[in-house]
Amino acid sequence: MAFHKKQEFSKKDQEMAVLAKALSHPARISILRVLAKKNECTCGEIVAILPLAQSTVSQHLKELMVAGLVDSFADGRRSCYGIKWKAFEQGCNNIAQLFVILQLNQKARR
Repeated sequence: MAFHKKQEFSKKDQEMAVLAKALSHPARISILRVLAKKNECTCGEIVAILPLAQSTVSQHLKELMVAGLVDSFADGRRSCYGIKWKAFEQGCNNIAQLFVILQLNQKARR
C-alpha cells in the first residue's frame, strides 16, 4: 500500500505543486485569461467565450478555487468569479524564485 508523503515537503513546495497542477490544463489557463480581461464574470459568461460546456467550466473553476487562484462571490442570485491577485502574485513569486535557483545551479555546473 502506498503512502502519501506530501507532509515531508515544505509548505512552499506543496503550494507550488498545487499551483502547477491548477495551471496544467489549457482550459484553466484560458479561464484565467478571461477573468483577467473581464476582472470578474459568471460561469455562463465564460461559457459564452470558450468552447466548453457549462459543467466543464464549473469543474475547472472549482480546481482554480481549490488552488486558491480564483474566488467566487454572490452578485444577487448569480455567482461571480474573479482572480485572487495576491495569491496569484505569491505563487508567481515562488515559482520565479524556484526557476532562479534552478538556473543558478545549471550555470554553476557548466
